Amino acid sequence: MATSTYTVTGMTCGHCVASVREEIGRIDGVTGVDVDLASGRVQVESAAPIADAEVAAAVDEAGYQVAS
Repeated sequence: MATSTYTVTGMTCGHCVASVREEIGRIDGVTGVDVDLASGRVQVESAAPIADAEVAAAVDEAGYQVAS
């Protein structure tokens, strides 16, 4: 089990949270996604480590960005 934490910018509402959670959840191996709107913190749990670029691409697909 692997856990990674990211900061996502641009989220302003519950719909934003749902979009980010859904896109990241589509990545193979992801078992859980916890998104905190207030802080922008996104915690990703997976069976094996997921590449940061893959998470960033999913966040981008949802319309947001992972802070560098």
